[in-house]
Amino acid sequence: MAIDESTLTKGQIRKLTALRKSIGDDLADDAFSKWLVRQATAEAPKSDPVADQIVEALTAHTAGGKLNLGLYGYTVRRARGKGQSGFVAVRNEKSS
Repeated sequence: MAIDESTLTKGQIRKLTALRKSIGDDLADDAFSKWLVRQATAEAPKSDPVADQIVEALTAHTAGGKLNLGLYGYTVRRARGKGQSGFVAVRNEKSS
């Protein structure tokens, strides 16, 4: 069974070539086609619920064009120190 290599990604072609070198063309094509089917049916990683809440909260402010995160964005951390609570947002600067 011949595999159409024009539809494969660069990483998939590398995997197929490595299999062909190690176990031969016929076995490699069978093993690769089975692996490809498993990869297509694999579940996508679940999204982080906290990240989803952050995106939801920020989306409400981006509609009016009031929120500009800049080119390098911001880093949000928990506040540290005695008596501190909440979060601290720090603007990311270009590193030299």
